[in-house]
Amino acid sequence: MTGTKEKTTRRSARFWAGLLLGTVGAIAGLALSGAIDADTALVLMLVPVIQTIPLMRAAGRRRDGAAGSLCGKGEAQKRYTRRVALFTALYLLSFGVLTFATAESEPAFALRSVLAVLPGLAVIGIFWAVGRLILEEQDEFIRMLVVRQSLIATGIALSAATVWGFLEAADVAPHLDAYWVAVTWFLGLFVGALSNRIEYGSWGAV
Repeated sequence: MTGTKEKTTRRSARFWAGLLLGTVGAIAGLALSGAIDADTALVLMLVPVIQTIPLMRAAGRRRDGAAGSLCGKGEAQKRYTRRVALFTALYLLSFGVLTFATAESEPAFALRSVLAVLPGLAVIGIFWAVGRLILEEQDEFIRMLVVRQSLIATGIALSAATVWGFLEAADVAPHLDAYWVAVTWFLGLFVGALSNRIEYGSWGAV
């Protein structure tokens, strides 16, 4: 019975990993082919970001079994999950309002400015949630994993932005809006979680 349960959990982790990679590939393919615009791609990229949560929980359950997982069991992780869910919902709502308002009419400059800032503030809220997780997490090992994961994500995002900026300056690559740095950072969290898993045997909590 236990072997069957572990096998099912193992399939679940692989399922989420495959789904995440497939989602990223599909969105990238649609964006590069011109089937969707940059705004639509930005909204859709939140899907694989959210998919990292069940992926890491499933992998954590496989490792720790009934004894409990390092992912999402503590109060700090639960608060983090609620905060991320809240700010993600606010982002989707505010971005939807911005898209609808600018598509249907030409709002005044002040209104457009406010509507454009709101999605950015929601994303900043997710950054804040990660910071609060680091401050509130009592387990030093998990805290170290989250810090390491965040540093890896930051390194990937800054490196990608720097290289792409020079490619743009040389007229080799097309211009990308600055918010793609944040998208790259979120994807970097997955890379950081994978690195944690390989190096320390645990995904972490983000």
